[in-house]
Amino acid sequence: MISQEQFKKEIDLIIANAIREDVGDGDHSSLACIPDSAQGKAKLLVKDEGIIAGVDFALKVFAYVDPNLQIEVLIKDGEKVKHGDIVLYVTGSSLSILKAERLVLNAMQRMSAIATKTAFYVNLLEGTGTKILDTRKTTPGIRAIEKWAVTIGGGENHRFALYDMIMLKDNHIDFAGGVSQAIKQTKEYLKANNKELKIIVEARDLQEIEEIIQFDGIYRILIDNFNYADTKKAVALIGNKAGTESSGGINEETLRKYAECGVQYISSGALTHSVYNLDLSLKAVD
Repeated sequence: MISQEQFKKEIDLIIANAIREDVGDGDHSSLACIPDSAQGKAKLLVKDEGIIAGVDFALKVFAYVDPNLQIEVLIKDGEKVKHGDIVLYVTGSSLSILKAERLVLNAMQRMSAIATKTAFYVNLLEGTGTKILDTRKTTPGIRAIEKWAVTIGGGENHRFALYDMIMLKDNHIDFAGGVSQAIKQTKEYLKANNKELKIIVEARDLQEIEEIIQFDGIYRILIDNFNYADTKKAVALIGNKAGTESSGGINEETLRKYAECGVQYISSGALTHSVYNLDLSLKAVD
């Protein structure tokens, strides 16, 4: 994953771009009927069940829109919530609260859905020693908050993007002329460009795994679309020569069975691409 400094920059970019997109030259609905001096208070209300995520992100949004807004947090990121719970209160300029409302809700609803699904998967893996990873199958432009939500739910982040880790997948291998050639060229590239990036290599069958383990310095082998029996064979073959990761259409029905094959990690795009937003709303209070 990227550094904390780079991650913060990504979050700042998301907020700035989202407010630009949503507000434009002004929130004219609010400006038309609410005085500049109006003060108000609102509560963030839960209308669903799950794991709340995005509270800290919401604090950043409120501070970006108006540093004078006062926030009282009642429920923190990662905590279970149910219908009727109040996550936080925000007090201050009514215009500022309304300007921040949609971004806060859109982000928190999606982040909470991702955290809830991740926590469900983590629970399914309990006792196996296998950890759940996200992927790059994220919503364009908001990857940072989606990966943030995965960690809130108890999962771990895979690489952030194309630049922070080498991942040789099937197309790379085929275009390079084979798995051995792809690895050789990668090692030459890293040396020539003075880059220190971890290398993950995808294997489509046991023969490719046998090729991969001939090379030193492979961080992890991606055991992709293997059945249970071959996954066990792959883990045995790899031993301590590299880390192990299963992927490829693994769902809640098959997750634990793959973990029981002995892999260290399971990556799942479903954590971020197949979730239903948690129902939240921001309501004015007296």
